[in-house]
Order: sequence, then structure tokens, then C-alpha cells
Amino acid sequence: QVQLVESGGGLVQPGGSLRLSCAAPGSIFSSNAMAWYRQAPGKERELVASITSNGITNYVESVKGRFTISRDNAKNTLYLRMNSLKPEDTAAYYCNVRLLNRGVRTDYWGQGTRVTVSS
Repeated sequence: QVQLVESGGGLVQPGGSLRLSCAAPGSIFSSNAMAWYRQAPGKERELVASITSNGITNYVESVKGRFTISRDNAKNTLYLRMNSLKPEDTAAYYCNVRLLNRGVRTDYWGQGTRVTVSS
């Protein structure tokens, strides 16, 4: 079982900033792509940003220019820096890694950290 532990969520005013962190096992972190997803109430979970093992990033259009995904392979930690937050960014944010084992892909998730953007 792969354990991912998120932290850093909270309540922030519109226009504010937060940084989420995700601690992952060292045995899988540095060699795998990682991602952040989010799920707002009543909506499906969506991919927010991803980063490959060598640092290539990708973002959903709605967060481009505001969010930055990064990784520290020495600390086995994934980050999501969120600036200029909007009420529509309110959601539970999940750290994700997809592992391939004997031809089978399995998604692993953290417990989620809640972000609320409200005045």
C-alpha cells in the first residue's frame, strides 16, 4: 500500500495564496510522475496539475498562471503553490500517483486536504 499524506489546506480570502504539500514514500517518489486533483462538492474529480519525474509540468486551463506544481526529490514531497485564489477553486485537493505493476495501472490517493476560498 502506498501512503500519500497531504497538508496545507485551509480557509483563504479571494486573491490569497496557499501551498499544499504531499509526502510520499521515497521508494516510489523520485521515479514516478505525480499529480494534484481536486473535487468540488457535487462535481467530479478533476486533474489540476501534473509533474513528471524529470520536472515537466502540465496544468488544467483554469489554473494556468496561478498555480505551480513542483517536487523536491530529496524530501520526497510534492507541492502545489496556489496564488490568486478564486471561490471556484474551493474543493478537496488530492495527491495522486499512478503506478504500473505487471501491466496493471493502479492509482493511489491521499486522504485529501480541503481548500475553501471565501470572504
